Amino acid sequence: MNDQELQSLVEKISQESFAKPFKHRAYFNSRLRTTGGRYHVASHDIDINPKMLTEHSMEILVGVIKHELCHYHLHLAGYSGKHNTLAFKRLLKTVGGSRFAPAPVDKRPLKYVCTHCGQTYRRKRRIDTHKYVCGKCRGKLKLDTGDD
Repeated sequence: MNDQELQSLVEKISQESFAKPFKHRAYFNSRLRTTGGRYHVASHDIDINPKMLTEHSMEILVGVIKHELCHYHLHLAGYSGKHNTLAFKRLLKTVGGSRFAPAPVDKRPLKYVCTHCGQTYRRKRRIDTHKYVCGKCRGKLKLDTGDD
């Protein structure tokens, strides 16, 4: 999916779910790391994390788009588009948007397993398996990809 297809998808979702047109720009922003999307108050544009589509399903992407459109339509109507307002929570529930975006795959904890004793270690960052060994038996560590 490219930016033009995303633009038409956002316009379609806005018309179907909110019964209001989306008159601004929607695009993918690969620099987004910890969020599913972002609404720009000054320009009224919406940018979406492309990992919401590549690492997750189309339903997740639609949920994130609905979330950002809630910010968009509330702000244009003169209301606060903040997450903690009652108007935002009601509108989000009405249209069926997602409250939170799922964590990107690269932000999930890594799991290392000792090849000798089977001890598991969970880490946020990668470790050098040539430098570090198991603290229990001093065996070699292996990154567990979960593909078994």
